Amino acid sequence: MDRARWHLIGNVLVATIVALAASPAVAQSQQQIDQCTNKGGSFTSEVRINACTSLIQSDRSGKSLPQYYYQRCRAYIKKGDYDSALRDCNEAIRLDPKYAVAYDSRGNVYDYKKDYDRAIADYGEAIRLDPKDAGAFNNRGNAYADKGDPDRAIPDYDEAIRLDPKDAAAFRNRGMTYRDKGDLDRAIVDYDEAIRLDPKYADAFNSRCWARALAGRDLAAALADCNESLRLDPGAAAFFNTRGLVQLKLGAFDRAIADYGAAIAKRPKDANSLYGRGVAKLKSGDRAGGEADLAAAKTIEADIAQVYAGYGVK
Repeated sequence: MDRARWHLIGNVLVATIVALAASPAVAQSQQQIDQCTNKGGSFTSEVRINACTSLIQSDRSGKSLPQYYYQRCRAYIKKGDYDSALRDCNEAIRLDPKYAVAYDSRGNVYDYKKDYDRAIADYGEAIRLDPKDAGAFNNRGNAYADKGDPDRAIPDYDEAIRLDPKDAAAFRNRGMTYRDKGDLDRAIVDYDEAIRLDPKYADAFNSRCWARALAGRDLAAALADCNESLRLDPGAAAFFNTRGLVQLKLGAFDRAIADYGAAIAKRPKDANSLYGRGVAKLKSGDRAGGEADLAAAKTIEADIAQVYAGYGVK
């Protein structure tokens, strides 16, 4: 379950781009500016990339180039083209070494590429340049958590929440880190707050469902959480996987098989769902089908049986 990251640009920066582009020296199309900066959040990555590229090529003054490269970096991140994103964020930072949000976005690129030390360094520079950037603290917490250092992640989430107490994602991210530490009660408290702040936060409902399933109590409440997460996001494979575990622990083996099957249909090499379905098939009396799923899961992830043992399922 991915942690939420922030990819934000402040209104001041957008206004700066608009003002510069409106000057006679940089006669740019307002439509291209809106597309490059993703005004209204309605433009595809390809549209944004093309618009930013046109702006970069026609900006004779060079004053707006850091912003355009930064915005194209963000569009490449959204597209999943992390190498192109890295080049653009590098260029934005070269042109403006004090551009805090560019360091933050480059940190996101490194985090996606699993280069956690560089990600942490970039988030740290973003924080040095802008100590009130709650998003940079949240993102650095993600990098520490992804690196397997929850004890350093939690203070960053604490600071992100102190700076922005209404950010549901920071609460959910901190909850996931408490879950990783085995503190399910504190994780559920954070998920509660994330859901209170954002009642349509499907990932938070799924996370709370997962924590309750791992705890092995409040399984009826866990099932309700999973149902709500799937109502909000009906196509999420991970949510079917989570509900499969709840159904397995409830003894509803046919429903567990169906949920794990739905997850596998979307992610055929999902060892977790294959193993869960295998267990459910065995418990429902389908020995051949169960053993086939278990073998397939172990081929993909050799220690998947130990993972499920940690869930309390053998």
